[in-house]
Amino acid sequence: MSATTANSASSSAAEPNAPIGRRGNRDKPQKWGNPFTYFIALLFIGVCIAPVLYIVLGGFRTNSQISTSPAALPHPWVVSNYISVLKSMTFWGEFANSIIVALVSTVGTVVLGLMVSFVLARYDFKLKGAMYSLFAAGLMFPMVIAITPLYIVIKELGLVDNLFGVIVPQIAFGLPTTVIILVPFLRAIPNEIEEAAAIDGASRLGFFFRMVIPLSLPGVVTVGILGFIGSWNNYVLPLYVLNSQANFTLPLGVQAFSSQYSVDTARVLAFTSLAMLPALIFFAIFEKKIVSGLTGAVKG
Repeated sequence: MSATTANSASSSAAEPNAPIGRRGNRDKPQKWGNPFTYFIALLFIGVCIAPVLYIVLGGFRTNSQISTSPAALPHPWVVSNYISVLKSMTFWGEFANSIIVALVSTVGTVVLGLMVSFVLARYDFKLKGAMYSLFAAGLMFPMVIAITPLYIVIKELGLVDNLFGVIVPQIAFGLPTTVIILVPFLRAIPNEIEEAAAIDGASRLGFFFRMVIPLSLPGVVTVGILGFIGSWNNYVLPLYVLNSQANFTLPLGVQAFSSQYSVDTARVLAFTSLAMLPALIFFAIFEKKIVSGLTGAVKG
């Protein structure tokens, strides 16, 4: 009896220690990976960040500083280049054009892409697979390849030198990416939710607005961010479509400003920095949203 009691006591004393041991192993800090991997990652980060830093810091320098020491830090720091650009009505006009084009293109791409994705994900019909494959094939044809026939179509529609001549093609070329990302989100919505909504009297449109949009919000935010940044940085299409400087977007404005002030390198760098700053800030703020949205699309 005493031996049995001793064994049970020892086993009961060992049991509480087992989870502690497991927790202790779990709480141990993870070991660092291969140093070569971190070196390569830092190298790629440096290659991406170095040009941006050079442009931003170049705007705080004078032309003489850039000529004598191209890689040195500003000494002294000069803010007059940025102030002169911010006082320019040309810059703010091009900024407004970029905002209009980016916002309208993003809204159009998201709205149309969400409706198309809902049909492809939730309903069965003939040529459904062919239609989805068509959108997937659209990813393989960038806008640059189709720029000449696209310009002819825009010209026939009378949209040359018009912001809508940039907006409409951007919506069309943004739909493939939007559909590919959103279809998995909408397909992952359980059928039980749709059946419950139908029992409660919700129509298909009611289910779409009340349930589908909120549940697919991460994907919607992702495609919206990608569409906005892509539209903001688009250069080739506005170059072909827009002729007058009053309709220029910021990428075209940078090119025109560089030609006009080709000898004032510091001022050109300041203009370039301010032109790309909104997209960088926008991407930095919503970076986690993009990652979570793409992760959800992969899981779906």
